[in-house]
Amino acid sequence: MSRNLPNQITLARLGVAVVFFVLLTQYHAADPEPNRTLLGVCFWLFVVAGLTDIVDGHLARKYKAESSFGRILDPVVDKVLVCGAFVFLIGPGFVGADGTSVTGIAPWMVVLILGRELLVTSLRGVAESQGKAFGANAVGKLKMLCQSVAAGWVMATEAFPDQGFGHPFWVRGQSVMIAVAVGVTALSIFVYVHRAVGALREASRA
Repeated sequence: MSRNLPNQITLARLGVAVVFFVLLTQYHAADPEPNRTLLGVCFWLFVVAGLTDIVDGHLARKYKAESSFGRILDPVVDKVLVCGAFVFLIGPGFVGADGTSVTGIAPWMVVLILGRELLVTSLRGVAESQGKAFGANAVGKLKMLCQSVAAGWVMATEAFPDQGFGHPFWVRGQSVMIAVAVGVTALSIFVYVHRAVGALREASRA
């Protein structure tokens, strides 16, 4: 297997993310008949992009094809995709005819998500500059999973109301999943700050 295949898959995911964002700009929930087919395509692009994240990581580990470029690029693409999705979901395209958001996502939630990524990236840079490894841990991976599920859930309930996702279970579950994603994001901030402080203290004593 080519050593570059996992990186090529990651780059392909970035391309899918670009198409995903371009299509999302064409969706307008306030239209008399919103183009739910278009949003459905966006949903499946989001799912495909998420699956490629699993595939490239699996291939890199299985065939020992991990690289410095891949370790940097992969989390960046993940953040672009998921954070970008949340930014669009609070944008004008998801404001209904009554002037309220159809997603249930508040702007402060997106600020928290983006702020967390900026903070952790900064902490990682400082820790690794001191020679301390600062890769993703279980909480960070859980955070990404919850955010991805929440964003996909929101798109599904809006895109497929006539295919079962308009059922109260899915509608109420959407709010619960958003709350879980925000809660885990907040928790991960404290976990990573504590971890960074510990790593820097060790570095200062060394």
